[in-house]
Amino acid sequence: MMNCREASRLASERLDRKLSVRERLAFRFHLMMCRTCTRYARQLRFVTTAVAAQQSREPGSTRDDGLPEAARARIAARLREEADDSTSRPSPPSE
Repeated sequence: MMNCREASRLASERLDRKLSVRERLAFRFHLMMCRTCTRYARQLRFVTTAVAAQQSREPGSTRDDGLPEAARARIAARLREEADDSTSRPSPPSE
């Protein structure tokens, strides 16, 4: 019988490769009995899908946050200014 450690390993591996029939059956059987691993496998798949969707967006595409590009540019400029200011300030004396 598969333990949770093996199931979590297979949950990750199934995203990278096709599991063997034996692995797939053992994994599914374990998921039928273990809510924690079922939840983990579902969350892992969700995160992987979300990251893939984010990476597939092209620069300049419409974003879901509804923030206008002008506002986005002002925020980016302000963050750059603050980063430049923080690097030009002397660091506090060390004790």
